[in-house]
Amino acid sequence: MNMPKKSIGILGGMGPLATADLFRKIVTLTDAARDNDHIRIYIDDNATIPDRTAAILEGGPSPLPAMTDSLRKLESCGADCLVMPCNTAHYFLPQLQSLTKVPFLSMLQATAAACRDQFPDAVAGVLATRGTLKSGLYQQALTDAGVPFLIPEEEEQDALMRVIYDGVKAGKGPEVYGADMNAVVEALGRRGAGYFILGCTELPLAAEQMGLIAPTVDPTEELAKASIRFCGYRVRE
Repeated sequence: MNMPKKSIGILGGMGPLATADLFRKIVTLTDAARDNDHIRIYIDDNATIPDRTAAILEGGPSPLPAMTDSLRKLESCGADCLVMPCNTAHYFLPQLQSLTKVPFLSMLQATAAACRDQFPDAVAGVLATRGTLKSGLYQQALTDAGVPFLIPEEEEQDALMRVIYDGVKAGKGPEVYGADMNAVVEALGRRGAGYFILGCTELPLAAEQMGLIAPTVDPTEELAKASIRFCGYRVRE
């Protein structure tokens, strides 16, 4: 007897392009031969959620009320698991999880496991927002998984923030952010990074648009794979 398949709730809007990217990756990575073989997905693309980095570092408006509103909407739809295509938002995941019995799947844990399995003998360079880096989200997840890593220096974090906010979130192309992205990758590589975690959901989009050739781990893709498996489906090889 086949077990009933489960559904996904995407707590999105952080940002909209990253939300669309996760949806696309879930669909393309699901081993499906026809429309009816795909996963049921509920999406709340709430772009009014306040900026997570500003809340963590600068005392900006808390995103929790708006995130909780999205959580309740996805609960009411009947989602069997919840995912957030925003690395920095995982700072608030423990508080959100305490509000619901629907399990959240962690992008950070999925990424750390992929790093451990795919690059067992290499050092990861963590590319992320200043909020993600300052809160130690990836540092903790990678340490728990036994993955060695390097963190960008202050000026490199500034460059990554320009890539994310002045580039991808602003709808600009590689001509605006490509030099910054390449400079950070090259600097971390010189210090010993053998591959790079694209630890902000705008960064896989940047890497794709600029044709980045360095080896990477895409947290959005790893979250998509974890979601597919959780729901009882197979990941396309």
